[in-house]
Amino acid sequence: MHLHIDIERWPLKVPFRITGHTFTESELIVVTLTDGGVSGRGEAAGVYYRGETAQTMAQQLGAVRPLIGLGMTREALRLLLPPGGARNALDCALWDLEARRSGVTAWQTAGLEGPKPLATTHTIGADPPQVAAQTAASYQGAARLKLKLTGENDEARLRAVRAARPDAWIGVDANQAYDAASLRAVLPALLEADVQLIEQPVRVGSERQLEGFDSPIPLAADESVQCLADLPKVAGLFDVVNIKLDKCGGLTEALAMAAEIRRLGMKPMVGCMVGTSLAMAPACVAGARCDLVDLDAPLFLAKDRDPAALYGSGTVHCPDGWGVPPTGARSH
Repeated sequence: MHLHIDIERWPLKVPFRITGHTFTESELIVVTLTDGGVSGRGEAAGVYYRGETAQTMAQQLGAVRPLIGLGMTREALRLLLPPGGARNALDCALWDLEARRSGVTAWQTAGLEGPKPLATTHTIGADPPQVAAQTAASYQGAARLKLKLTGENDEARLRAVRAARPDAWIGVDANQAYDAASLRAVLPALLEADVQLIEQPVRVGSERQLEGFDSPIPLAADESVQCLADLPKVAGLFDVVNIKLDKCGGLTEALAMAAEIRRLGMKPMVGCMVGTSLAMAPACVAGARCDLVDLDAPLFLAKDRDPAALYGSGTVHCPDGWGVPPTGARSH
């Protein structure tokens, strides 16, 4: 089994702002696994707030290259590498390779009928209220919006977006901008704007502030949950958990997380880092097992990879270029 790693840079259309960070491009790795003349690919952007970069992910994979060369399974990979972008890229490449060798699609292996359009949120950056409203208005076909909050000027941003899209489902993502007191203070504005979800309101490690909070709006964990092992600590504190393949280390763990999140009485959601449609394809497989989908990252790129995911009427439909056998070799 031969491993090849490419580092790629994909510029964004415009800068994208969240709490404490502004993105102008997505630097990512693409892993290609070749075995017996058949190849599979996987993409990862890594987890920026954990210090992952394309270079560190490539180094991590390079260090285990000899073991990969001896052959690798998805189960063995979960023991070989920790959760994160490097494992995600390799895991997704293994799923793709398996589909191309077996004639069974990744969707079928995951116990699903096949690709279908998924209702996705469309994200609005933490921009000034007028700019945020213009972005919201530009998403006229999108039924679900997600607005980034920062803890500063959020009430005005909320009012502007709601005025621009009185018809839309709106969730917000604070990216750790609040504590329990400031969250309580902003709740009236959130309720006035008919917000339906509050994602990652508090800092990682401060989740116990939410004990007894009794929020009238469902709370979602993102940064607080990186992988399967983190789920028990948020049970009873959050209503929703956002699974990201870059965080948890691939589709294999994402599917296990979706099942465990439901078992613990929460709802699974799938999100993504800023990547191309190659990263969205396996995330769409996970998304078919989730209640909420946030897979609009390619819309922020100046250009996307071919084949590109299809966006329209508020949905994402992933391309037929990953996780499928060659034409004529599919199992029915």
